[in-house]
Amino acid sequence: MARVSSEPSARPSMASTIKAYSVPLILFAAAICFQLFVIPKSFPASHYDVMGIKKYSSVEEVEAAYEKLSSEWNSGNEVPSTSDFIMIRYAYELLKNPLWKRNYDIFGIEEHLDLIEKVKAQYAGESFSKVELPLLDDTASDPEDFTLNVITSNDFQSILLNTEPWLIQLFSFGSKRCAQFSDVWKRIAALLDGIANTGAVEFGDLQLTAYLAEKKPTGQPFFRNGLPSLVAFPPGCKTVDCLIRFEGGLSVDAVTDWFATTVLSLPRILYYTRDTLVPNFLAKSSPHKVKVIFFSKTGERAAPFVRQVAKDYWLYASFAFVLWQEEDSSFWWNGLGVESAPAVVFLKDPGVKPLVYYGSLNHSWFSNIMEKNKQQELPQLRSVTSMELGCDAQGYSRAGVDTTTWYCAILAGRAGPELDKMRETMRRVQELLSNDSELKAADEDESFTPAAVALTSKRLTFAWLDGEAQKSFCFFCLHSDVGSETIYETCGPRRDLTDAPRLFIVRYKRNSTEDDMKVERKPKSIWDTLQGDDLDPSSQLVARYKGSGETKQIIEWISGIIKDGDFRDLPSFRTKTPKLVPEDSEPIWFTGAQKILSANTMKQRIRSIIRGIYDHVGDPRNGPFLLLGALLSFGTIWLRRSQPTHSSRSNQPSEPGKDESRREKRERARTVSNKDQPPSMTDAAPNDAYEMPLSGSDSE
Repeated sequence: MARVSSEPSARPSMASTIKAYSVPLILFAAAICFQLFVIPKSFPASHYDVMGIKKYSSVEEVEAAYEKLSSEWNSGNEVPSTSDFIMIRYAYELLKNPLWKRNYDIFGIEEHLDLIEKVKAQYAGESFSKVELPLLDDTASDPEDFTLNVITSNDFQSILLNTEPWLIQLFSFGSKRCAQFSDVWKRIAALLDGIANTGAVEFGDLQLTAYLAEKKPTGQPFFRNGLPSLVAFPPGCKTVDCLIRFEGGLSVDAVTDWFATTVLSLPRILYYTRDTLVPNFLAKSSPHKVKVIFFSKTGERAAPFVRQVAKDYWLYASFAFVLWQEEDSSFWWNGLGVESAPAVVFLKDPGVKPLVYYGSLNHSWFSNIMEKNKQQELPQLRSVTSMELGCDAQGYSRAGVDTTTWYCAILAGRAGPELDKMRETMRRVQELLSNDSELKAADEDESFTPAAVALTSKRLTFAWLDGEAQKSFCFFCLHSDVGSETIYETCGPRRDLTDAPRLFIVRYKRNSTEDDMKVERKPKSIWDTLQGDDLDPSSQLVARYKGSGETKQIIEWISGIIKDGDFRDLPSFRTKTPKLVPEDSEPIWFTGAQKILSANTMKQRIRSIIRGIYDHVGDPRNGPFLLLGALLSFGTIWLRRSQPTHSSRSNQPSEPGKDESRREKRERARTVSNKDQPPSMTDAAPNDAYEMPLSGSDSE
């Protein structure tokens, strides 16, 4: 039989001990690594240490220290190596310049740091006396070289109260890179004029500079990419938490594209070639929009103000860029009438000659010509243009609020050759009524006068309507006079190859007496409460044209309608006109950069996360924290393992008296619990019990 040992269990093995203390051991190893590798990198030897003086010594102390070293070298008592001499000389030239010293002491900026290795490689193996001095060029330290809109701490208070976007350059008067960036900054400020404010903060304003600088985990301000540094405040941003830092190359194109895309969320305008312009831009753009094509010689991306105008007029126009190349000049001349670049071309109605503007753009000039040319020659009646054209029953007229009667001549039909041909006819009608000399030559008996006067006084508007997109409005205006079958040739989806554009004129009449009376009527029912007043403020009377497509006949008909509408007591009908539906969905970039993340935005966020992790990992305070965590976890585990466990106490022999007393208590408890319990079917039979014989039983 196996023999059971009565000795206590053996001590835990070395493997189990190491496993139990694995967490504090890992923390302790990490703390040692931080102490040996991370902390020395976080606190490298400074240029003050190179010169043998205390940190943040004054310029006078720096010069005195260098003179002392120079005297020793000149006397021959100590001959430095070339490498040591370059390091000492670099530190001396850096620290004796007050501006460079300030930037180095406070923000750790050294824009000449790469020069050390170059000079060492250049004079490798040479005597230190052959090194050409000075090492650093300080010709860019003149403040007069900078013509910037400098912002101070007092000015910044008003900037925070402003909701407009800002682009701010952080610079130093003693920086050569900032001096070289000066011309680029002027060009950037010119391109942002009108859509954003620009300014500059000099490092001399330490409080404001430290506020706008990046912060290390220890709270020390620094500039990761050196000088100059660009920060942007998006619209409505009033704290440093929402500012955006630029991290790309300091070129005009890179900065303006970043500011327009990331900060202002403006759309990009794509470039096309002679082979892709027609299939990828003209064919895919909405037919009712004006086409705006920019010709550029440089290939730079669209300026921010151009993209802002494109965003403001996206309902009216589509925009494209083309890189001008001399080998394609004949193609663009024959197709669009463009002779050279830079130029802007406006393509409007089918058959209308392109409108070309030459020269460089600026914000105000381009906004003005865009406002003039946002509509086609024959404007389209849409949900966004009805008020502006005066073709709306809500009571708006281009002639003003005092006008009670006005007219809108509308050509309705589906997009196609027939509609294009009729649109050209209506453009000719509009041009003829606008030109006095042509009108007098064509109008023999002055029958065109009512239409010409109404057009001049803005009481007459010409427009065309997409009968397929605006089918409800089209059916509403034409249903009473056109057959149920032929109306589908003008309104609604195309059923067959037949398209028949139709011309009609709407007379709007405002009841000035009713407008002046502000009578509050009580609703008659719950339905009236929900519906409200379902009648348009202005009455409408629709007349359909049934004549030929000749220009003179159309003008005579329009003049007759206007004459009758102005002088005859024609009936007025107030009804509810169907609303014009939007024909363009909201573009994806209208939802904002906060919801739609572009590839560039995603890269910036990933890069920012990686930098944040790197900064926190390199925090020198992590070493002491890890060491403290290792000690605390070691002590906790040791205390828990040193205490006797419950199982060891249960295995110890108990006293005999205690065991007997416990057994007696259990017996008494069992006897008491079973004393007064009633008998059950499973209990044993009582002593006086007997079995009663049953009649008809098997025992008989």
